[in-house]
Amino acid sequence: MNLQIQKIHFPITTLGFGKRLGIWLQGCSIRCPGCINRDTWDFNGGGQISVIELANSLSYQLNNCDGITISGGEPLDQSDAIREFLLQVKQQITGDILMFSGYSKEYIDQNYPWIFDVVDILISDPFDDMSGQTKFLRGSDNQRIFLLSEKAFRRYSADINEQLWGNQRRLQVFFDNNEVFFAGIPRIGDMDSLKNLLAAKGVSCQTSDNHK
Repeated sequence: MNLQIQKIHFPITTLGFGKRLGIWLQGCSIRCPGCINRDTWDFNGGGQISVIELANSLSYQLNNCDGITISGGEPLDQSDAIREFLLQVKQQITGDILMFSGYSKEYIDQNYPWIFDVVDILISDPFDDMSGQTKFLRGSDNQRIFLLSEKAFRRYSADINEQLWGNQRRLQVFFDNNEVFFAGIPRIGDMDSLKNLLAAKGVSCQTSDNHK
């Protein structure tokens, strides 16, 4: 069984507790307006790798991470393959598994109940750029965080759905194959502000998405 992968990076410190292995899947059927990851929408993009090969290739990261963050794209559009991968690696890590999904928890309850036995933290619901961006660890304020295990409650506050970003909002910058990418949850307009600041310094750039 294969997974369509957009990118993988370690360590990520902006998408959950501690130093995390970040895995972005390729392909999304939800396609929220204003999404910053539009380069992950195309199911024919990225690269394909077998679940077994992927797990074997990440042995160092799995042994040294505080957790795994699965994003996309929409992870549940590759439900069978991501389930198989997470079942394989869950026994190899001491940390938590956090998954972002644009589907509602109610939809996931009905269609992907296996999540509640495998994933420790679920961040659900589609990105809605009209709902605000004040709540911690979420791209928009309509999204919800569900702590699904004892491990999750040990690492994250029980009132996490009420927590605001405050000064916790950060972005990591990485250079890979002559490209720059960011890990984290920027505010609407941050990427345009960055482009304008770079232009003022005489640096031009082209983004891979249309986020505003």
